[in-house]
Amino acid sequence: MINYRNAAIEDISVIAELQKKYHISSISEEDKAEGFVTTLFTEEQLKELIETENGITIACEGERVVAYVMAASWEYWVKWPLFKHMVNDLPNTEYLGQILSTKSSYQYGPICIDKAYRGTEVLKEIFDFSRAQMNKRYPILITFINHINPRSYYAHTKKLGLDIIKSFEFNNNSYYELGCKTSKDN
Repeated sequence: MINYRNAAIEDISVIAELQKKYHISSISEEDKAEGFVTTLFTEEQLKELIETENGITIACEGERVVAYVMAASWEYWVKWPLFKHMVNDLPNTEYLGQILSTKSSYQYGPICIDKAYRGTEVLKEIFDFSRAQMNKRYPILITFINHINPRSYYAHTKKLGLDIIKSFEFNNNSYYELGCKTSKDN
């Protein structure tokens, strides 16, 4: 049975291990088609995310962490250039009939699921758990997916039902910007 919970400081080393295993720099070309993560967080950054935002949800089978997803305020993410670009573009972004802001939305992701658990209920369950946590603070979830990651695109648009808001370019890469309400009525 899979359990979902907010990560604690003692989970950092296993989160870092899972992240490294599926990072774009460490997986084979053949495995990239199965999905990957592009941002490599340090253990200190993971600690800050847990302590300041309660921003990591994990899926565990017994003691084993099989997936994680990150979610946090734009204030947390803005230190990275890509997120700063997205924050600066929020006033130019309309979704669900409103102009987005750092007060009305947050950044979801990255998400990483162990290969053995992909195609199971883990994606939807960890997404819903994380979204419910953030629903207490924000009405809108925003994320982005690199155009070269079709598995993630399919999972988020077809399985989770996120809406494509627009595409954007940053640092010679093309991304989809996606969103959804944090309440479950969408």
